[in-house]
Amino acid sequence: MMLTPFEEQTGAVDYDGLTRLTELYLRAGVTGLFANCLSSEMYELSEAERLQTVKHVLKTAGGAVPVVAAGTFGGPLSKQADFIKRMYDTGVQGVVIITSILAAEHEPDAVLDERIFQLLELTGDIKLGLYECPVPYKRIISAAQLRQFVETNRIIYLKDTCLNIEQVKAKLAAVNGYQFGLYDAFAEHAVQSLKAGSAGLSCIQGNFFPEVIVWLCNNYDNGSLTKEVHKIQQLLIDNMEVVHHVYPVIAKYFLQKRGLHISTFTRRRVGDFTNDVRSSIDKLYEDFASVQRELNIEVRGF
Repeated sequence: MMLTPFEEQTGAVDYDGLTRLTELYLRAGVTGLFANCLSSEMYELSEAERLQTVKHVLKTAGGAVPVVAAGTFGGPLSKQADFIKRMYDTGVQGVVIITSILAAEHEPDAVLDERIFQLLELTGDIKLGLYECPVPYKRIISAAQLRQFVETNRIIYLKDTCLNIEQVKAKLAAVNGYQFGLYDAFAEHAVQSLKAGSAGLSCIQGNFFPEVIVWLCNNYDNGSLTKEVHKIQQLLIDNMEVVHHVYPVIAKYFLQKRGLHISTFTRRRVGDFTNDVRSSIDKLYEDFASVQRELNIEVRGF
C-alpha cells in the first residue's frame, strides 16, 4: 500500500523519491504493491498523475512483483470503465474498484452490486479488485456479495477493512477454492487473519517497517517462533493509534529517520505534526529498531 513522495517546495510528485521508495519495498521482500491507493493520496492526484505514478512504479519494479492500482473515481460508469482500461494499459496486474465510490452511503447493497456487474461488462476481461476504502465513507461488502463477484472469475483481490475477524473468516469461507486473495488492512488481528487464510496484509504499518510485516507473513504459523510472532503482533496492537494519527505525514517522517530521502509533504489535510506526535513516532522507531535487532530481521540500506 504505497505512499507518494512530493517535492517539499512545489508539491509536485517526486519521481526520484518514488523510485527510492519502490526499491525500499522490494528490498523489504514485499510480494505485491498497491499503487494509487488512499495512502498514495490518490484523491489528491490528477488523472494524469495517477497514471504516471503507476507507470513509474511498474518501471521501477520491473516485473519483480505484481502491481495493482485503484481505477474508479466517480462520474458515469462509462467514464469509470474508460479509466479502468487506461489504468490497465499501464501494465498493472489488476485495477481496483473503490466500493464507496460506486454507491452512495444511503444506497442499498443492490445498487452497488448492479454497478459492479455493469463495470465487469464494460471492461472486457480485465482482472479487477475491490477496495473497502474508508474515504469518502467505508462501504463494507458481505461474504455473500463477495462470493457472487468472485464467481465471475474476474475479481482477484480484496483489500478488506471491516476490522472484524469473524467477517474476514466468513468472506474467506465464501470464496474458498477460487483464484482470489483477501488482503487484510487491520493489523490488530494480523496473525488471526493470516491463520484463517488471508493471502497477506495490506496495512499502513507496511509504510513504516515493511520488513517486519513481511517477516510476520512468512512466520505467523511457525511453531518455533511463537513468542517472536506474539511480540510483533503486540507491537502492532500497542501502536495502532500512533500510526494512524497525522498519517501519512508520520510514515514519511519515519522513513526519513530510516535514511530514505523523501519529504514529509502531503497534499491531504491530515492534522498538525506536533512535537507530541513527533515524539510518539520517535518512540515507535526505537521499538521497531529493538524488534528488528532482537529477531535479526534484515533491514537493508538505501
